[in-house]
Amino acid sequence: MPLSEHEQKLLEQLEKQLHEDDPKFANTMGSDPIRSWSTRHVIIGILGAIAGILLLLFGVTVQAIPVGVLGFVVMGAGVYFATLRGSAFSKGRKAKSGKAKSKSSFMSSLEERWDERRRDEN
Repeated sequence: MPLSEHEQKLLEQLEKQLHEDDPKFANTMGSDPIRSWSTRHVIIGILGAIAGILLLLFGVTVQAIPVGVLGFVVMGAGVYFATLRGSAFSKGRKAKSGKAKSKSSFMSSLEERWDERRRDEN
């Protein structure tokens, strides 16, 4: 169902305000998810998964359970590393160390609008 003209204008205003208040977040949210894949992470992850498979097969061949389990863990870690997004891995560490920001004016205005709508309904 297409948006009405009023809804389209409201959406454009919200996007404009978001870009003004927090351009970094707006660019992150507006980016194409395919572009955020890191080729380096995919290649290293695939190589790790292959090494894990080989280690698992070696462990089964020589009947060494710890080696097989280690191979399985390495294989799983390689797949996990390959599926990480490039920006998510590097930004995750920075986000944990930083303090929480106060609410932006964009979020405040959204909350005010929500409260007004709730009051109008009652």
